[in-house]
Amino acid sequence: MIITNNPREAIGMKAQRMLQRLQDEHPAIAAIFGNASSPDEAAQELRRHVYAFLSNRKIAMAFFNREEASRQAYRKLTWRDFGAIRILDYIDHTGRQFDDLNLHGGIVINRPFDALWQAIKNGRGGGSEDYFRDMLQLFRQYNGTTQRQLPEKDTLEIWMNRHPSGLESEITEMRRQNRERILQVIINRIDKGLIKSERYKFDEGMSAGQKMQRALQWWDTIHFHLKFAIRTPELLNEMLDDSLDAETMNTLRQAQQQGIPIFVNPYYLSLLIVKPSGVTAGTDQVIRDYVFVNRELIDEFGQIVAWEKEDTVQPGQPNAAGWLLPSHHNIHRRYPEVAILIPDTVGRACGGLCVSCQRMYDFQSGHLNFDLHELKPQEKWPEKLRRLLDYYENDAQLRDILITGGDALMSADKSIKLLLDGVYDMACRKIEANKKRPQGEKYAEMMRIRLGTRLPVYIPQRITPELTAILADFKAKASRVGFSQFVIQTHFVSAMEITPEVKLAIVRLLSAGWIVTNQQVFTTAASVRGHSAKLRKTLNDIGVLTYYTFTVKGYQENKFNFATNARAVQEQVEEKSFGEIPFEYYDVIADFPLQAEQMVSRIDELRRQENLPFLATDRNVLNMPGVGKSLRFRVIGITADGRRILEFDHDKNRSHSPIIHQMGRVVIIESKSMLQYLRQLEALGEDLAEYENLWGYSIGMTEPRIPVYEYPAYDFDTTTKFTNFDISKSR
Repeated sequence: MIITNNPREAIGMKAQRMLQRLQDEHPAIAAIFGNASSPDEAAQELRRHVYAFLSNRKIAMAFFNREEASRQAYRKLTWRDFGAIRILDYIDHTGRQFDDLNLHGGIVINRPFDALWQAIKNGRGGGSEDYFRDMLQLFRQYNGTTQRQLPEKDTLEIWMNRHPSGLESEITEMRRQNRERILQVIINRIDKGLIKSERYKFDEGMSAGQKMQRALQWWDTIHFHLKFAIRTPELLNEMLDDSLDAETMNTLRQAQQQGIPIFVNPYYLSLLIVKPSGVTAGTDQVIRDYVFVNRELIDEFGQIVAWEKEDTVQPGQPNAAGWLLPSHHNIHRRYPEVAILIPDTVGRACGGLCVSCQRMYDFQSGHLNFDLHELKPQEKWPEKLRRLLDYYENDAQLRDILITGGDALMSADKSIKLLLDGVYDMACRKIEANKKRPQGEKYAEMMRIRLGTRLPVYIPQRITPELTAILADFKAKASRVGFSQFVIQTHFVSAMEITPEVKLAIVRLLSAGWIVTNQQVFTTAASVRGHSAKLRKTLNDIGVLTYYTFTVKGYQENKFNFATNARAVQEQVEEKSFGEIPFEYYDVIADFPLQAEQMVSRIDELRRQENLPFLATDRNVLNMPGVGKSLRFRVIGITADGRRILEFDHDKNRSHSPIIHQMGRVVIIESKSMLQYLRQLEALGEDLAEYENLWGYSIGMTEPRIPVYEYPAYDFDTTTKFTNFDISKSR
């Protein structure tokens, strides 16, 4: 089905008002469209108009022509340059057809200016208010009537102060009350015989106080939070003191009927504010949007399209990035140096369901679920693990193993130790094999291990002294065989998730010699002014480095939580103006992984010396299908309903599969318009005047990684060849 705007379709009253404002403010532009006999003629006259402006802007013209693509040139572009380049990109990409996976197979023909021409000529054309508002802002930018204004530091501090953290006394007291209320519900259910368990029971004759004391002991264990995770709307509401409204309950029931799981553990549920005061009202919105299913996800569940093409693997066939893999479930790979390992253990599960989970497609298919007892391996796991690790041992380029899931720390201590011991043995075998290879033909040896987990957020009680000892022991011996980077990679999305329990968990992880890095998912609620800045600061305070900020990926299923890529670029630019680490400190921060135990003091010292409120996120990115992580894009079109069309290129700052050279750029049509996104922010209580510049962010650039995230150099020459790779059969 081909989607085009209907030239005979009337436009609504709000759209007409936007159109009139555009014509009143920009009579020269209105004349170009009014005098043209076709939209193509109007576009060509507009091109001449813009070229006349850019003829004196050599850097901007070179950037538009892709003759210059450096970050230095990007930073020299003026606000008018960005507008001019977008207009020319609109014109040059007119007529291209794109699959719009938001429309279930619909094909969109990119005709950015057709609706504007039709409206000016005939008062029709089907353009929406969202479309005309975007056009109005584009021509304001091009004409120089709007300018980009970066916020001052005191403004940033005002924004940050709107958002409390979970370490503040008022918040901790509210959560203490939440914990006791939740435990009382569980105690009552045990007393009534609704819960029968050999582990969780009370002795005969115990008083109410004694029962609460025993329940508080249970609270400090991960098993308790998994055992008593809430799976029904009714119990969820009861745990929240019957505070959910009828609409929310109806949505939750419909989600359950659709097969969308509900899985909220008691600890994470205790973070929600049940009786907000004036100060705390709305401060848990980000957490709520992680817990409560939205209408868009319900409507899409069952027809969600897999986002990551390279994760779709057929036996014996290379994935979309060209890599041959030993298992289509256990190993995922897109880059030469790193492959993801997903164990066949409870590590395939999570401590909670994130509504905007990147693997919702796998929940839809049933491959991922919360039936923990069904997640045991179908074959003997030690034997299969050895076979999977052989893949790393016999690969010429792999030097980094990311163990995730699910969640790497959901596995029992015994399973984690088995896995880490297997990784250690594999690394030793790779070193021994390399001794027989000459210089220039040696394989890359293992130097980085990462555990992907959200348990420090979802159930920080998982980080026990016993787990800490396993991690410390592995680091001690793995350091002797070439590993130099030991990373716990987690997902905090709000400073409200950082609690005293979390702080203790991070202290333990750092004491084991592993650094903790954070990848924030930039949801709509998390994208409000000051929210992510407060998160960065609070994470730094407890010794966590902010690594990536991820744009929410997916199509209509994640429309509710999707913050536009323009907002991601705006956040990127502004946070770097406050927290960018000066180049002269790169050698200092590169040594941070070697002294994880001192991470809090090292971060504090760097912030103090440079008067930084936080250390800026390393990079803001979108995880692209097949291409990898990138925010290198240009807006090349817009639909009649105002959704922007973005063309992404791969990240030029890192190595890729050779297939990247034949893949070309990737086009993504966003799931919501800029105006839809801003309406959501306004509904959250935001002042839209603080987002006035947002419309103009139409070009993204991926930042280079700072040295703390780069691989150290070997003291030998490795081969340049690729193994486990077949470009000829890639789909």
